[in-house]
Amino acid sequence: MAYPAMSGYGTAAGDDPVQTAVWRLRSRACWADAAALLEPVTAGAALQRASLLVERCLYTEQGWAEAEDALRTAEALARSDDERGAAACERGQLAYAATLLGVRDRADEARAALGRAAALIAPGAPGRALLDFRRGLLAENLAHSPQAARAAYRRAHAGATAQDDALLLSFTWRHLAGLALREGELAEARHGFTESLRIREELGYLVGTAPALASLADAEIEPEASRLRAEAARLFRLLGGVPTWLAPRLAPPAATA
Repeated sequence: MAYPAMSGYGTAAGDDPVQTAVWRLRSRACWADAAALLEPVTAGAALQRASLLVERCLYTEQGWAEAEDALRTAEALARSDDERGAAACERGQLAYAATLLGVRDRADEARAALGRAAALIAPGAPGRALLDFRRGLLAENLAHSPQAARAAYRRAHAGATAQDDALLLSFTWRHLAGLALREGELAEARHGFTESLRIREELGYLVGTAPALASLADAEIEPEASRLRAEAARLFRLLGGVPTWLAPRLAPPAATA
């Protein structure tokens, strides 16, 4: 399985106990502890370990060197096109995170890596839906092209539905809803944000629940919007201020004269 870390592998009854432990740690923002359970001796384990550490960078803005090391190991162990494509997809995501968070402009590297992944991962293959989603992130947040982002998110949504990848669906619902909100489509946005929140709560994906609550609050009216933001802030504090980029959205509004 090329993308166990992103797909939420470990969430179903009967899953491998190590994967279940990895999922529980990851969902509670303990990426380093989750990664420590995985010995990077196979391409699959190395890819999963790299994926966890890349995600930590995006959520905490820390651990860049560890993620780079893990990624180089995964790239060295990759043998098949799917494995090389998965490693390139993680490389693209790390470069995207560094650019988005202002660590260093690696936009060209992100585009090149995701393009390389697209050449290696066949349409319909495991991992293609995640790749489409990440290409959507690049289009939306770095290229500022909502039309291209929506097309990529829709491909990812269809792929995640076909593969029964609930966690990825929670991401595609949320980002499609975000585009709808920008266009003033409140009902569509509210539906997408609600679906994203429902899935994350059902999976126990705690680290992703605060962002889902905050997004839904943006599409709601008072007093529901304030209630949702307060719950998001509570979870944010519970996890030690993760994800870091959520802090400005949870700050109380400035007093007006």
